[in-house]
Amino acid sequence: MLKAVNDTIGGTPIGTAAESDRVFVRSRQQALRRALRAVLQVVNYAGLLVLVLVFAMPFAWMLSTSLKTLPETMIFPPEWIPSNPVWQNFADAWNTGPFLSYFVNSVVIAVGILVLQMLTIIPASYAFARYKFKGSGFLFGIVMVTLMIPGQLIFLPVYLELSAFKLLNTHLGLILPFASSAFGIFLLRQAFMQISDELLEAARLDQAAEWKIILQIMVPMVKPVLVTFALFSFIAHWNDYFWPLVMTTNETARTLPLGIAKIREVEGVATWNTLMAGNLILVAPILLVFFLSQRQIIKAFVYNGVK
Repeated sequence: MLKAVNDTIGGTPIGTAAESDRVFVRSRQQALRRALRAVLQVVNYAGLLVLVLVFAMPFAWMLSTSLKTLPETMIFPPEWIPSNPVWQNFADAWNTGPFLSYFVNSVVIAVGILVLQMLTIIPASYAFARYKFKGSGFLFGIVMVTLMIPGQLIFLPVYLELSAFKLLNTHLGLILPFASSAFGIFLLRQAFMQISDELLEAARLDQAAEWKIILQIMVPMVKPVLVTFALFSFIAHWNDYFWPLVMTTNETARTLPLGIAKIREVEGVATWNTLMAGNLILVAPILLVFFLSQRQIIKAFVYNGVK
């Protein structure tokens, strides 16, 4: 009888009361976790929005300025949306020089460099990743050392060599110095090393030639990494200003960045609207290439992260 009294207080069993307390505490903890997750999600979205604004603002400002009249570019505080968009600025920028020639030169040089780099870095990366030969570590170390040498340090001997072979003011003279890429070899070598040996052994048992293994097995498996490198290479050489400037002395092989640099002043006044229109012409192909390859870039980061 005493046991029954001890187990019951106010008509409610003690075990049932304790269980209800645990359920209440658990539900409260779950509610706090949900609230914390919601707060963290809001903070995450706010941070992403800030990053988007930081990176998108220069492009928005460039687009806005390219559609203004020259007096409107001097107004302070600036107006983001021009009252009467001036599309003539793009025609004016295009007509400041042989822009079609600049554009074709940029395409030929950037694509030519990319093609040569693919032809050199793929077999080199495969050799460094899958073959252990005498001096392989030393040779790969030399490749890595070249990453620490800035182009401005070696441009003079390269210039003299190209001059000796009469390659100045030519597309070939702007392509050959970048026929390979130490960064590309390193990046692709790391990707090749992550592919299992069993897959390659199975291909060799089927008597597959090495070039077939590279083109039909290795390259498709590292396609996201390859596309990412191709994007980096294209952007770097499309925007390159220094090498075309020092390796050309006339308009024959000059590129878009040099053409944009010519849009400076008219009668002592900086024509910012025309200059920004020219910059948009320069940036448009890069944005197009990026949007076409963004899926492969995301896959490359996911692939490396999973590995």
